[in-house]
Amino acid sequence: MRFITSRTVLPILLSVGLGLPLAHAGAQREEALAASVQAALRGSVADMASPEPVFASMEDKLHWLNEMTPRLAKKIPDTHERVAFLKTVYYEAQRAGLDPQLVLGLIQVESGFKKYAVSSAGARGLMQVMPFWVRTIGTPDHNLFHLRTNLRYGCTILRHYLDIEKGDLYRALGRYNGSLGKPEYPNLVRGAWQKSWAYQPLRLAQLPTSTASTR
Repeated sequence: MRFITSRTVLPILLSVGLGLPLAHAGAQREEALAASVQAALRGSVADMASPEPVFASMEDKLHWLNEMTPRLAKKIPDTHERVAFLKTVYYEAQRAGLDPQLVLGLIQVESGFKKYAVSSAGARGLMQVMPFWVRTIGTPDHNLFHLRTNLRYGCTILRHYLDIEKGDLYRALGRYNGSLGKPEYPNLVRGAWQKSWAYQPLRLAQLPTSTASTR
């Protein structure tokens, strides 16, 4: 009979993330930041006010939520939790100058919408943020398993990489995943974005099909 000892238990626990769901193995790479960049990023994650996304109108808000909530029903069954999640995604994406649909696609690839996901590289949460970012631009009380904190970091980091790459999303996504120059990850995110999270704004949705297609 084979007994399980501390020597066998520890590798098992580490391999399954201490009971947490494993996620995509990619990870951001720690790099030296200029003082001005570090200060700007630190400021970006400092404000943790309650998110309230800004839409063009109440109709636009309801249209977006009505379009998105059914798509997440299997991943987040509770309706109130699902709406809160979507509003936070929209707010944080908007705050960072990102398309919320892109962020949803990235989350799908990174964690499968598992709030407590941990990758084999140690990245945490919905957007799979590496813990070194807390040390670099945050404070010790920032919990990467907290919904708003994780999305704030993830969106800020992706915005940072987009700025580095002068708006090149393909390369920015490669940096986010630690696979710069390789096509697999950017293609996965783009695929999830276009297949699962494509969205037509209310104004275009109300136009006749022939008119909307020419714009």
